[in-house]
Amino acid sequence: MVCLGNICRSPLAEGILKNKIEKACLDWEVDSAGTGDYHIGQHPHYLAQKTAKMYAIDISCQKARQFQKEDMLRFDRIYVMDNENYEDVKRMSKELWNKEKVDLLLNELFPGENSDVPDPWFGTEKGFHEVFAMIDKACERIIASRVGEAFISSKNISVNFKKSL
Repeated sequence: MVCLGNICRSPLAEGILKNKIEKACLDWEVDSAGTGDYHIGQHPHYLAQKTAKMYAIDISCQKARQFQKEDMLRFDRIYVMDNENYEDVKRMSKELWNKEKVDLLLNELFPGENSDVPDPWFGTEKGFHEVFAMIDKACERIIASRVGEAFISSKNISVNFKKSL
């Protein structure tokens, strides 16, 4: 999961997907990073932590790190939060770039639309909740598309997709 600073969107995405992976009893590794180096070593934004906690997800121990080109080798899939992040990951990956591994997170819900998850950094708490909902739905789709709808239903994990985010 990659965003700009690794303190708002990508930490939420990491926490949400880890939570869903645990519920689905999957053995997947999830991490997050930022394309910028502004917040390396910092914990997620306090409103990201507060929002996640309201949904029983603790992201307080996460620390921001910068995306490294070796992440292209380490991970099977890299989700970016917006089109600028996509271009930054492409540039930063240099000779290791693999476009088959990288996609915008919301393409899980709306294939090919290349929609951005808005950055709530300069907004209010409400924006963090809206971003949480978008990321949550996309992460549900990731699980469902990889392990099957029947498996998700048997684990009592809700999967509800609506265009109106």
